[in-house]
Amino acid sequence: MIKKYLRILYRYIPDKLYLKILYYKFLKKNLNLKNPKTFTEKLQWIKIYDRKPIYTKMVDKYEVREFISKKIGSQYLIPLIGVWEKYDQINFSALPNQFVLKTTHDSGGVRICKDKKTFNYKEAELFLKNRLNTNYFYMTREWPYKNVKPRIICEKYMIDDSLNELMDYKFFCFNGKVKFFKIDFDRFINHKANYYDRNGNLLLFGEVVCPPDFNKKLNFPKSLNKMISLAEIISEDLYFLRVDFYEVNGQIYFGELTFFPDAGFGKFTDNNVDLEIGKLLKL
Repeated sequence: MIKKYLRILYRYIPDKLYLKILYYKFLKKNLNLKNPKTFTEKLQWIKIYDRKPIYTKMVDKYEVREFISKKIGSQYLIPLIGVWEKYDQINFSALPNQFVLKTTHDSGGVRICKDKKTFNYKEAELFLKNRLNTNYFYMTREWPYKNVKPRIICEKYMIDDSLNELMDYKFFCFNGKVKFFKIDFDRFINHKANYYDRNGNLLLFGEVVCPPDFNKKLNFPKSLNKMISLAEIISEDLYFLRVDFYEVNGQIYFGELTFFPDAGFGKFTDNNVDLEIGKLLKL
């Protein structure tokens, strides 16, 4: 009961104060919103002072499809199977044997079905219904999510035949230009991630939550330069945006847009990196 009231109470804490509390909690530093210098500080500044209605559409997993179609073309969209406002509206018998369910209004609300015979329907139901009843904005004050309509979409299950998995490539765009990109690997074993500049050179830093492996040799997508070009088209006129793409059997597919990686509270393996990356972002 106490936790319930606390969840209600934190909604009424002003955004600036709430972000200062979270920033100190996660990074053990005071948040400077008057003169932000580090990457994580500037992301918090953007949360407060850059709030355009289009951002709501850009983070909505369903509405963003129209945005992407207009920006770069519908050929980059993963095929859509269905969209529903309630979990109970889903007719699983009409779905293919493999599919991906996503909530449209948050981050991480995903359930993957590789085989309907072994899919845990009960767990998926509890998970997705809980997600539908949660406003993601109040957790970390990421404003774009505040007014997204909660829904569930179903997309085609995608896998690259040559890799036997789906690799995503995350492009960090600063003031409309890709400065570096990230590749995650060993997600379900010992999650790691390496960073590379736009020319594919390994960058000697990483994240604490998924540390780098500088000895790991990863294959870049054949369409790397095209991905960079598309990411810059999508991110034009924005302070910061992370644009995610997949390459599936030689074809580029759009993943998602992220304004605040790790909600702007991610720790780097080197304390100086936060400041150096912050220099790339002009407010």
